[in-house]
Amino acid sequence: MRLYLASTSPARLQLLRSAGVEPVAVAPGVDEEAAVEEAESGRERLAASEMVQLLARLKAEAIVSARPGGQAIDGLILGGDSAFVVDGEIYGKPHEPEVALERWHRQNGRSGELWSGHWVIDHRGGEARAAVGRPASATVEFAELDAVEIEAYVATGEPLAVAGAFTVDSLGGPFIRSVSGDPSTVVGLSLSTLRELVRELGVEWTDLWDLR
Repeated sequence: MRLYLASTSPARLQLLRSAGVEPVAVAPGVDEEAAVEEAESGRERLAASEMVQLLARLKAEAIVSARPGGQAIDGLILGGDSAFVVDGEIYGKPHEPEVALERWHRQNGRSGELWSGHWVIDHRGGEARAAVGRPASATVEFAELDAVEIEAYVATGEPLAVAGAFTVDSLGGPFIRSVSGDPSTVVGLSLSTLRELVRELGVEWTDLWDLR
């Protein structure tokens, strides 16, 4: 059983590989900011759980007609998205060092919620049969860093391309005091949630393993 990952995130790709799944990664090409702006037009701002689910669904749907390697998609399609929430404010990827520094000084020694959205489309046989999805969250407690550590971490560039400006499985790991919830949620997708969704579609999780 093949899993197609509608994401360019190296962290999600590596997370799946570490769990025995070798996905086919396909860039979804979704304009995330425009999608959220359209969804919020004329209504209240999306909650973090709603936002990550919206983007996860749009990413999965965006690659339904893709032909990776010249072949039509035949298997399960996974779309994912993540956002970090501190004091009710939603943080995506900071992109700029100045933004990452500001966020780190704000969340330093505190805690926040990391939300990951999941959308799985059953596309076995080359056509969409069904789709399921739901978000998952984990609470992250940060250690107390001094200014030198924060500046050095941001200077590595790692925080710029990840939700919340931190990682738990790389250079940022020592700066995380604890994680409450599925730890993989903080990396980019909840493996336990993904397993449940896959099984809801009538597929055994172990059928996705590629242990060669």
